[in-house]
Amino acid sequence: MKVATFNINNINKRLDNLLAWLAKAQPDVVSLQELKSEHEAFPVNALRTLGYEAVWQGERSWNGVAILARHQVPVVTRTSLPGNPEGNFHEARYPGDRYPEDRQNEDYQARYIEAAVQGVLITSIYLPNGNPQPGPKFNYKLAWFERLTAHAAKLMASGAPVVLAGDYNVVPTPQDIYPTRSLDNNALIQPESRQAFARLLAQGWTDAMRKLHPNGPLWTFWDYKFERWQKDKGMRLDHFLLSPNLSARLVDGGIDRWARGQENASDHAPTWITLDL
Repeated sequence: MKVATFNINNINKRLDNLLAWLAKAQPDVVSLQELKSEHEAFPVNALRTLGYEAVWQGERSWNGVAILARHQVPVVTRTSLPGNPEGNFHEARYPGDRYPEDRQNEDYQARYIEAAVQGVLITSIYLPNGNPQPGPKFNYKLAWFERLTAHAAKLMASGAPVVLAGDYNVVPTPQDIYPTRSLDNNALIQPESRQAFARLLAQGWTDAMRKLHPNGPLWTFWDYKFERWQKDKGMRLDHFLLSPNLSARLVDGGIDRWARGQENASDHAPTWITLDL
């Protein structure tokens, strides 16, 4: 199974880019983030032309997550993280308009969806950015991260094969960002953000890309500003965390940097792993 994660940064604006990448890379499962699309505007029919079925959570102008599967419909297990103190909810975004039982705990911000594909539980995570920090946006980032960590602990305890895929908006270590002091105040590299990621890993998850490539840069994001793509000044924000029963089945992984260099590209590149199931 080839599993990919891709922050598309507006699925309708970059639909041609997405379709071109899908046709070339042919992943079996794709976690998409930052759809910036309402439910009704999600391009489900265009994706079906390439054999992909989709489940999604849309949101006008911001956020939005989806899971695509090739030649099958993902089976939704959750459309938000549990533990939202506000008790707000979205409608579930998938064919049939059915609703999971945890509906009452869903968020206004569409940042998490979870589905089963071929017996593997796959997530699409779009963790809050948290800038500017300090302040309420950074506090929300850390609180959301704690909810993710609590839910991940339950997934780990279940014994199910799980891939926690998505844009975590965290640079885990100094080797995951180009040498710079210009971002010292950025929420992505704050000690609290890195510590939250480390606490999640400590549950027993495997950082798949670092297992495959222990050293050196693995950029998945290059800002549009200051020619950071042209100068290869990137960072690693997009991650796969694997449960132990899948970590042993990890065989390959990479970053499709070529997609970042296309006209009208997202500021992220698709990242992928292959599991021997």
